Amino acid sequence: MVEAESEVARTRAELAATVDALTARSRSLLACHGNNDGPDVRARVPEVARATVAGVRLGVVHETGAATGRERRCDAAFPDLDLLVFGHSHIPWDSTTPGGLRLLNPGSPTDRRRQPACTFLTFTLADAGVHDVVLHALPPRPR
Repeated sequence: MVEAESEVARTRAELAATVDALTARSRSLLACHGNNDGPDVRARVPEVARATVAGVRLGVVHETGAATGRERRCDAAFPDLDLLVFGHSHIPWDSTTPGGLRLLNPGSPTDRRRQPACTFLTFTLADAGVHDVVLHALPPRPR
């Protein structure tokens, strides 16, 4: 996941150019637009992106709504997925729904909100499973 709006791109045009650059550099870019993205980015990436990687049915979406009831809503909205990676809150999340859907939010590498540190996630998709999920905390930025 790339948090482009805060650090990489300063204007909407730069953000659209960043999406284009990532698309050009990637074998396969799985990306979605967020709530602050304009029509230029929305024309390039969907609201929900899906792919099957190493046998895992993966989706990325910007927002899943409030934490209360998230598992129930995501089970209903994404019955075709094994893993959903989401953002918006900038708050790390790792849970599995009653229906077996794994939900991951990497937090944010640029805006820690109410968290003790800025964060990002890494994980491995292999053999139809999600493995080695690690939440990484970044050191504080110099002021």
